[in-house]
Amino acid sequence: MNSLRVIVWGENVQEQTDPAVAAIYPHGMHETIAAGLREWLPEASIGTATLQEPDHGLAEARLAETEVLVWWGHRAHAKVRDDIVDRIERRVREGMGLIVLHSGHYSKIFIRLLGTPCSLKWRVAGERERLWVCAPGHPIAAGLGPFFELAHEEMYGEPFAVPAPDEQVFISWFEGGEVFRSGCCWRRGAGRIFYFRPGHETYPTYLDANVRRVIANAAGWAGSRGQ
Repeated sequence: MNSLRVIVWGENVQEQTDPAVAAIYPHGMHETIAAGLREWLPEASIGTATLQEPDHGLAEARLAETEVLVWWGHRAHAKVRDDIVDRIERRVREGMGLIVLHSGHYSKIFIRLLGTPCSLKWRVAGERERLWVCAPGHPIAAGLGPFFELAHEEMYGEPFAVPAPDEQVFISWFEGGEVFRSGCCWRRGAGRIFYFRPGHETYPTYLDANVRRVIANAAGWAGSRGQ
């Protein structure tokens, strides 16, 4: 795990346009997520990339050296170039791990790899979310108790229009009563994919220690390719 080469990709749009988001993530959500990975994986190589960079920061040569790509997108899914999506898909099928966060469920790459609409129900109400660990022996759940909670989050609810996960690590419960498959694993070709639900931009979710631990654990799992 310590030798992992990881890129955290963020569209970096709402941080630039919404003062509420900028107040929580003044250096961008991608930098905060990357900081969490550096905290838990101090010997790993953790870089960042954004939509605004040439090739969205994902040039062929850089992707070729990347073992895990972490993806956060929301407002600008349509602006991601299709040739870059093609490039990422090839790398995943070759063995690069992919971690898709929160509203990245509607990203082009996630929909492409899963082959379904990836739609869901949602409600922004700042509700409490309890994430239950349903696979306590899974590497992504390492170091966690039976559950952990986030005081304020956006609700995502079933049905979640994705293929049945190969492994289900978390399921979320919200104050409104809904539940959601919030930690799902798939394999595509030689690559591993993990979807992790929390991360609405107006809440400090990526500063939470448990969330940071999960993403770091997921990077280790996604980059291991069966080791």
